[in-house]
Amino acid sequence: MTFFVETYGCQMNHAESASVAALLESRGWTASTDSDTADLVIINTCSVRITAETRAAGRIAYYAAIKKKRPLVLVVMGCMAERLHDTLRKKYPAVDYVVGMYERDIFSDLFSALESGIPYVPVDEKPAAAYHFAASSLEKGAFQSFVPIMNGCNNFCTYCIVPYVRGREVSRDLSEILAELDLLADRGVREITLLGQNVNSYRYPDPDTGTVLDFPALLERVCRKIEERGVIQWVRFTSSHPKDFSDELIEVIAREKAVCNMIHLPVQNGSNRILKAMNRKYTREEYLALVGRIRSRIPGATLSTDILVGFPGETEEDLEDTLSLMQAVSYDAAFMYHYNPREGTAAFDLPNRIPDDLKKERLARVIELQHRMSRERMRARVGTGAVVLVESVSRNNQDELFGHTELGDMVVFSGKQDLSLVGHFVSCQLTGLRGRTFRAKILENGGSACSSN
Repeated sequence: MTFFVETYGCQMNHAESASVAALLESRGWTASTDSDTADLVIINTCSVRITAETRAAGRIAYYAAIKKKRPLVLVVMGCMAERLHDTLRKKYPAVDYVVGMYERDIFSDLFSALESGIPYVPVDEKPAAAYHFAASSLEKGAFQSFVPIMNGCNNFCTYCIVPYVRGREVSRDLSEILAELDLLADRGVREITLLGQNVNSYRYPDPDTGTVLDFPALLERVCRKIEERGVIQWVRFTSSHPKDFSDELIEVIAREKAVCNMIHLPVQNGSNRILKAMNRKYTREEYLALVGRIRSRIPGATLSTDILVGFPGETEEDLEDTLSLMQAVSYDAAFMYHYNPREGTAAFDLPNRIPDDLKKERLARVIELQHRMSRERMRARVGTGAVVLVESVSRNNQDELFGHTELGDMVVFSGKQDLSLVGHFVSCQLTGLRGRTFRAKILENGGSACSSN
């Protein structure tokens, strides 16, 4: 039997999709490259913005049409499944099974039923509100892997649906994290990303000391484990909340050679008035002071962020505050979007909503500024050296190899290259820039850890 997993949303969704795919493959299923021929299609959904749910509805309609032509089992999982569980069942009869965030333990029984040709009957009892971490989120054949370390969020930003679909924060058992690192090392993984809705609020009892292990301490333990194995070389983490980004964490990043110096630090807005209305729990001044400490202690660090414009009541002055903060920080990259009302959040009932055309106009100004700053910062790196993890043959040119740097830059190597380099680190010089991808020439093989630490 064949399956196809279609994923929308955050890195955690991609990690969870990978774990479901691994479960299916362990049972003898085959991943299909074409959803039109798969026996089982799983749509892993996102609820952060209404556009994500609209896209999922469109895909359900697409597969409903396919089901009229041939047999197909359609499963919807993820945040939309959690938020609209019973509604999905009633509204979309083409969906065979809806699997909420806390129901993923039924997958084994569900797949067993499909394998035997017996319809699976879900238990009517409400499942226990407990999130279970998969043993691994490794995608087959990949040299990078997500490693979820926590789930959920306690911050309740007024615009955000995440706490309502993912629940309160749950930190993963340290022994499970370390065991997954061993598994990934055995599989030849070279880079990991520690995942959570707010990774730097990780808290777990340390069995060795009896104290509570926080995120900086966990990051150190992860670095010790990968040093011990000598396979994984790069460690990243996302996403982090500025209010929890401690000086201790800055010191660990500066000290540990394996931790990549690319930091995602979501600001959301540059206006103190809007930050307060968003319940972000920091001020513009505190955020800029944090950036100053990071830049001082880790001079080579690059920063990316999230920026939300058009929040209810936002004025032109508030937008100017956001633009000026962007210029003050000079981000390397940003995820930029305008406010979408999400029913159930505190901001949903706020007055003074911004008209859609004005939100889009403001967002366009933010995007234009960020793209200009990104181009300038990337052009400044042309001619410099870098260590690159070679991932694959380039999709656009079979004579080129593709990879990325510690700082997250995409790189292609000119000319026909040695395929034995795939999965290895190489030292190179960045020779040019096309769009957002560097062109480079290889200087030598064997780069191992983050070179700019």
